[in-house]
Amino acid sequence: MKQQANLIRAGQVIEHDGRRWTVLKQQIITPGKGGAFIQVEMRDLKTGNKTNERWRTADTVERLMTEEKEYTYSYTDGSNMILMDPESFEQTAVTLDLLGDAAPFLQDNMVLTVDLVEGEPVAVHLPATVTLEIVEADPVVKGQTASSSYKPARLSNGVKTMVPPFIESGERVVVRTEDASYVERAKG
Repeated sequence: MKQQANLIRAGQVIEHDGRRWTVLKQQIITPGKGGAFIQVEMRDLKTGNKTNERWRTADTVERLMTEEKEYTYSYTDGSNMILMDPESFEQTAVTLDLLGDAAPFLQDNMVLTVDLVEGEPVAVHLPATVTLEIVEADPVVKGQTASSSYKPARLSNGVKTMVPPFIESGERVVVRTEDASYVERAKG
């Protein structure tokens, strides 16, 4: 299906130069002189190589249709994650590279959404938020509580994030898998 280049979004799968690519990032750039263009960072589905491509906003690209399917994460085996189909209980190996920076947020029995093109996995999406424990948090600096300041903390998966001053070590918090940002204290 043809679409204009300015409609490209992260996570889409496109065909370019006879190969299939998954879009990692896209940015619209408007230079001081001349027309706007789209800069797209994408990864080749077969080789895993990354490249940057630029298109004018009026250019068209071939977008491939993806099918979404839910899987349950079982375990990691080397550079692959083993996913189970909840309906047929079949196991599928999917490369960890499809998760990118979100890989540390992977948890046992987590339900993942996998994008498939002709039965081949091209992208893996985690739930929007996960609950993790704070294992290390800086102490509060006295007098800093008047403003809405945040302090650095380390999550149980090793990722660093910024949390409000009232959060301490040992507490469970909800964080976004997209950018590791603090959402709220975990309930219960």
